[in-house]
This record gives sequence, structure tokens and C-alpha cells, in this order.
Amino acid sequence: MKRLKSLFSYVSAYKNKVYATIVAHLLSAIFTVISLPLIIPFFNILFETENEPVPRPDSAAQVDQLLQFYFSELITSYSKQQALLVVCLAIIVTFFFKNLFRYLASYFITPVRNSIVADMRDRLFGKYLSLPMNFYSEERKGNLITRMSTDITEIEHSILNVLEGAFKAPFIIVGCLFFMFYISVKLTLFVFVLLVIVIFVIGSISRTLRKESGQAQSSVSSIVSLLEESLGGMKVIKAFQAEGFQEERFAKENRRYKTILTRIIRRRDLSSPLSEFLGVTIVSLLLFYGSQLVFTDQLKAETFFAFIFAFYSIIEPSKLLANAYYNVQKGMASVDRLEEIHRIDNEIELSQGTGKLESLEQGIQFSNVSFKYPGSESTVLNDITLNLQANKITALVGLSGAGKTSLVDLIPRFYDSTAGTINFDGREIRSLSLKGLRQNIGLVSQEAVLFNDTIRNNIVFGLPDKTDEEIERAARLAHAWDFIQSTESGLDSMIGDRGVKLSGGQRQRLTIARAILKNPPILILDEATSALDAESEQEVQSALDLFMKDRTTVVIAHRLSTVMQADKIYVLRDGQIVEEGTHVELIENKNEYYRFVQLQELNNPS
Repeated sequence: MKRLKSLFSYVSAYKNKVYATIVAHLLSAIFTVISLPLIIPFFNILFETENEPVPRPDSAAQVDQLLQFYFSELITSYSKQQALLVVCLAIIVTFFFKNLFRYLASYFITPVRNSIVADMRDRLFGKYLSLPMNFYSEERKGNLITRMSTDITEIEHSILNVLEGAFKAPFIIVGCLFFMFYISVKLTLFVFVLLVIVIFVIGSISRTLRKESGQAQSSVSSIVSLLEESLGGMKVIKAFQAEGFQEERFAKENRRYKTILTRIIRRRDLSSPLSEFLGVTIVSLLLFYGSQLVFTDQLKAETFFAFIFAFYSIIEPSKLLANAYYNVQKGMASVDRLEEIHRIDNEIELSQGTGKLESLEQGIQFSNVSFKYPGSESTVLNDITLNLQANKITALVGLSGAGKTSLVDLIPRFYDSTAGTINFDGREIRSLSLKGLRQNIGLVSQEAVLFNDTIRNNIVFGLPDKTDEEIERAARLAHAWDFIQSTESGLDSMIGDRGVKLSGGQRQRLTIARAILKNPPILILDEATSALDAESEQEVQSALDLFMKDRTTVVIAHRLSTVMQADKIYVLRDGQIVEEGTHVELIENKNEYYRFVQLQELNNPS
């Protein structure tokens, strides 16, 4: 119930349309009930051989007798044919208004249903953006994509599509039952007992649907994940001739999904023939029992016909409610999967302060900082103490896996340290607001992260107020303007998925232009020029040298030319600082950094 409450909390934003839908369904139900007693005088008077006057009833509550009186007067004054015409016109008018309000109910609820689906996607995407990086280090992308696509579609089809029935069916059922009770309490109670039995039988079929639907959605997530991984790693698959291995992994998960889906569809398909069989059984028993009441003069034949018509009128809404129960059980598995994401707290956001980082005067101080990734037992950083001086260039050097990227990821709080403190001008990092902190940091990573959009939008990413002049200046500083001008539409050229239409060097230049345009006081360069050839690297590096001036910069690089001009160099090994100093000082020490330089010169002979 709590999960449904959270789902229908989206409805509150559209309550006016929901109220209009309820009123329309109520009026539709009223005209449905009004149509029921019209059949009583029709059978009673029009097919009677004698047209004796019917006395006016004493009470207006005696609906059937009142209608008989009016139609008797009509036939006496005119003829059976004219009375029949009046009855037909009354039925037409009644059903016109019944279906008019039925359409209006659908007219009002359709935008509500579609808006709720759009709101769910917006909320889930916002949640994805707010989750910490450690969440994405453990979760498969295919699983997240499935929640956004398949799960929300399942909720739309299985739960939101029954909104109309959920509002409409109860009104009609209650109105018809009221009329049936009015005609015969005994006959209505008999039917009610039969309906309870049917609901119990159909309900028992649906009990396992939620669990099986959850398994199906999980299996779809695995299939999407395997597909996403295979498409992204196609070169590796072909290079290692692993097509058969990957195909078997996919086929195994696909067979599992097929088995689960077959069980679900069989159970679903059973509900329709079973419902029809049980419905026919109920009607047959009703005809038999009702006939006994007619034969014993406990019920008039024409009234029994009206009762059957009323019962027929509640069959469809009753099936609608039964299907709604089935669909809700099926869709709740998807609701659970969405709520599982929404229940995840971003501990980094929860622990942020309100302090603003206006400028950096002293620097960033790491004091006895240790770090390990969530769920991992191994420590990536161990007792790190260093000072990233303000307006200076600090280089981090070390072999792959030494912990350099993990260290710089702590600066914008992509992760939180597991021990120690990080201070900005003496203020603990958790005392600062995340927005204020990250506004002051620019990042160029080794992997050029671009989006399937225009060159312009990739450069101004997150900075929509920048002018074309500012964009051009940043692109020129990043040595990207020439190739931008050579594209078909310049800044408005589409670059494809992850920038596939560009070379590696061109992609990296755009990410550098993005950082230059932001103009942050703190700059992180994580192998920023690694994708460039020697000539391009020299050009871009000269631009970066100008850009890094009077800016607090942290540089990670394997290439010696990138770090030689740094004001301070820290050498990391196995998550610890083993050396620190300037390039000249570290060369003179002839320790770890010296060996690193020797290795660079060996790999890159002049």
C-alpha cells in the first residue's frame, strides 16, 4: 500500500483533471443505472395482451411501478407504437449521455496518465544525476537503463492504464448493485456469493505474478547490460575471437528470460478463459435460481429481465477490477525496482555544509587521508598528507594503480575519504556546499567524455550563458578552432555518440576548451594530453601553460614534459607518498622519481 501511495503521489499535481474525471465517471454511472429500469415497463406493458390502467403508486421510491403508470398512461392516450418510440428515444438519450461522460472521463484522465509517466522519468533521471559516484562503480548501466525504459513502461501499461477503470468501475458496480438490491435482496445476495468465489479464484492466479514479474525485469536488465557491454567492447570481442563466449552468455540470460516470460503469459492467458467459464457458470446459476423465484411468484418476469440486465452491466466493470488487480500485481515489481533507487541516499549530499568557496588563498591540505572504494577491502590511499598550494602547479607522478586519480577524485567530493581530513584554506571540505565547491573546479580527464550533441553544446556544457566570442576564444586556446571551422556546420556540427565523428585528439581538445571556458580557480588535469600526438601535445600544452598561470592546478601525467615545470611534485606508489619536491630536487635525490624519469627517457629517446 505504501508503494502505491508513493506512485499515486504524482496524481496530486493534476488533481483538477482527476476531479473532473471522477465527476464524469459518476455521471456516466448515473445514466447507466437510469437505463436499467427502462426495460421493466417495456416488457410489462408492450407485450401484455390486455392494456388495463395501472394505478399511480403512493411512493416515488417505487420506480418500477411509477414507470409502469406513466407508460400505461402513454399507451392509453396514444398507442403501443408511439409508446415504443418514446421508450427507444429515452434509451437513445440515456446512452448518449452515458457515453458522452464516458468519453469526457477518458479525455481528462489521458493527459494525467501521460504526465505521470513523464514525471516519473524526470524524477528518476534527476535521482540518477544526484547519486554519488560510488553507486555507479557497483551498478551495471544496463540495469539503470532498464529501470528508465522497461520498468516505467511496465508501470504505465499495468498500473496507470487501469486508472480509468479504477475510477469508473466502482461507480457502476455500486449503482447496479443498489438497483439489484432494490429488485431482490435474495437474488442479489446469491449473485454476490458467486462473485466472491470467482474473485478468490482469479486472485489466486495473480499472487505469484509480482515475484515472477520482478524476476523478468531483472533478467531484461541483464540482457540490456550484456548488449551495452558487447557493443562498447566490440573491438576486444573480435580481437580475442570471443564471439562464441559472449554469444553463449547472452543466450543463457535470454533463455532464462524466455522461461520466466512464458510462465507469466500462460498465467495471464489463463485468466480470460477462466473468467469466461466462471461468468457463464454464474449466469446459468442465476437463470436457474431466478426462474424459481418467478415460478413461485416471488419475482415478476419483467423485473427478472431487468435484474439480468443490471447484472450484465456489472460484469464488464467487475472484469475491469479483476484485471486491475492482476495488472497492479504485475506492475508492482517495477514499482519496487524504482523505489529501490529512490530509497538510496547520497551520503555526500547529506553531509554537505553551507559554506561558500569564494577564492583559494592558501591551498588544499590533505591530512592523514586514507581511502578505499565502497565494498572493497583494499585501501587505495594510505595516510596521505600533502599541500596543494594556491595558484601553484602540483604534479602527481607514479605508475598506474598508484592512486593518483583516486586522490584527485576526493577534491570535488566524487568520493569521501574513509579517514583523515581535506581542508580548503583551513575549512573542512564537508563544511562547504557541493555546488559552491564544484563551481570552482575544472576537470579534464584522460577519457574525453563528450555527448551526442553539437560542438557548441559540448563546450558550453553546464554554462549556457556563454557567448560565441567566449566559446571561440576557449576553442582557440585549446587549439580546437581550426578543426571546428573545417566541419560542415562549425560549432553546430553534431559529433555523434561519445564524439565518434571526431579523432581522439579532437575530442580531447574539446574537453580542454570546456575547462578553459569555465575558467575555474582550481583545475584538475588527469592525463589531459594523453590522446594527442607529439605536435598537438606541444601546442595544447603551451596553451595550458598560459591557462594554468595564477591558478591552483593539479596535474597527473606520465609524460615528463608535462610535469617538469610543476612547482611541487608528489610521487605515489601503492597509495602512499614516497617522494616530494621540485623536478631538480627529485632528480638530485635519485630515488623513485629519478627512476621514473629514466624510464621515460628510455621509452622516448630523442
